[in-house]
Amino acid sequence: MRSVEPSIRPLAEVPLGPLTTLGVGGGARWFVRATTPEEIAAAHRWARDEQLPLFVLGGGSNLVVADRGFEGLVVQIAVDGIDVGRDGAETVFRVGAGESWDGLVAAAVARGLAGLECLSGIPGSVGGTPVQNVGAYGQEVSETIRELTVFDRGASHLTTMSGAECRFAYRTSRFKREDAGRFVICEVRFALRPGPPTVTYPDLVRACAGGASGSVTLDDVRQVVLAIRRRKGMVIDESDPDTRSVGSFFMNPVVTAGVREQLAEASNTAVPGFPMPGGQVKIPAAWLIERAGFARGHRRGCMGVSSKHPLALVNLGGATAREVVDLATEIKRRVADQFGIGLQPEPAFVGFGDDPDIAYLTQA
Repeated sequence: MRSVEPSIRPLAEVPLGPLTTLGVGGGARWFVRATTPEEIAAAHRWARDEQLPLFVLGGGSNLVVADRGFEGLVVQIAVDGIDVGRDGAETVFRVGAGESWDGLVAAAVARGLAGLECLSGIPGSVGGTPVQNVGAYGQEVSETIRELTVFDRGASHLTTMSGAECRFAYRTSRFKREDAGRFVICEVRFALRPGPPTVTYPDLVRACAGGASGSVTLDDVRQVVLAIRRRKGMVIDESDPDTRSVGSFFMNPVVTAGVREQLAEASNTAVPGFPMPGGQVKIPAAWLIERAGFARGHRRGCMGVSSKHPLALVNLGGATAREVVDLATEIKRRVADQFGIGLQPEPAFVGFGDDPDIAYLTQA
């Protein structure tokens, strides 16, 4: 096949499993690594001219690739660079979508800037964080995103988009919902300010309780978050098989206070929860999964539940994408049968076509 752009020379049959944190799945029929927004645009035109589907790959941390791979062009986003400037009282980080997310968090904390410290240790690249409005321990990226540069595949041009235009919600955005596949994120601009760290989430409050009031620093919180995530197997470590996962496989469901009370009555025990706006409560999916019979260390073929945290489904070695889907489907069905709550997966599923198990997993 020909290349319509000298800078775009797709490679054939590139394995995708090694480019993901879960380590499963087949290959890309065609693959290109784009290092600039212009190369992203050129890759889009190449796929369009060749009448091929296109998939955008970031850090591979929130992705399950089908065993048959992807029959189109996979574009790995490798736009790098971090520029720092001032805008009044705010410090603005202008960051390439291919930059390491945790590297950005470390840079912000080192400058004494608040807003990202609770998001330490999350794997993947910067460009993937707006898609699902990444959040943890009381913070979400939507709180600090000012503007994005995106390539609009529908209009075939680069454009800017404000944070408000991203239509963020809990663990989602327009990029994951109504405009899935339309925009390719090339650059993200974050507005940060000096200030105290966010210490509102119960795990952090308990871990920081020993510090005197007002003495807990941004770096203290970063180190506590990293320690908590390591204990849960949520920080990538080649020597730890419990980190061979997509991180949290299921989102924590948000329910009404009445549903929480019904769960407590049915299970005859207190149900943990985190208050949300509108009187709703976020219930830990891990609590539901364990009480549905999936203990830490549970195994199904070459896939299993992490020995450190029930939310992580781990590749125990040699797992297939089908085994991933089978285990996730079994967990969702049992939680739904026992508690009447439909868990929603966090990762994207690529190359599965109209697979009925994927349809079940992703249905609301």
